Amino acid sequence: MKLIQAIPIIFLTFTPALLSAATLEVDQEKSRIQVDAKATGHSFTGKLDKFTATAEGNPSTVQPKAFDLEWSFKDLKTDDDKRDKEMLAWLGGGNPKGKFKFEKSWVDDKGIQHAMGTLTIKGVKKTISFPYSTKKEGDWVTIDGKAGMDYKDFGLPIIRAMAVMTVDPKLTVRFHIVGQIK
Repeated sequence: MKLIQAIPIIFLTFTPALLSAATLEVDQEKSRIQVDAKATGHSFTGKLDKFTATAEGNPSTVQPKAFDLEWSFKDLKTDDDKRDKEMLAWLGGGNPKGKFKFEKSWVDDKGIQHAMGTLTIKGVKKTISFPYSTKKEGDWVTIDGKAGMDYKDFGLPIIRAMAVMTVDPKLTVRFHIVGQIK
């Protein structure tokens, strides 16, 4: 087959794949990312005040193709300035950063969507997977889910204070991402 004859076939083959990808412009005012922690005698939640998220996917099926999230731990607030300052010191001081990079998604035999990706904290990368749900209303998409993690997996020491208070290394990250398809 000559190249000139093949061009329409190539165009028709690849155009639907190209058209099925759209960008999700994340609205930080409507979105939230929270970290739930349990400590001896109490629990607390940290909220990420600011983050950078980019997402791409199929607008009709709401299936993700890419999702990248980056943040500074300086923007993780627990409503306790002393605890927030101690957290930054525990992470090594300075301006520690974290990121998540989506790798793939699937639906299990119960119909539940799952995502897998790489979580990086203090330069240590770990693969995590978690269930999530999506909802589309017009051009707006909402993504909800939660992921468990163990901060010791990232080379961080157990948090202890006054020899009796310990922060459980198992944390839950909850997310509610809202964005408009562009």
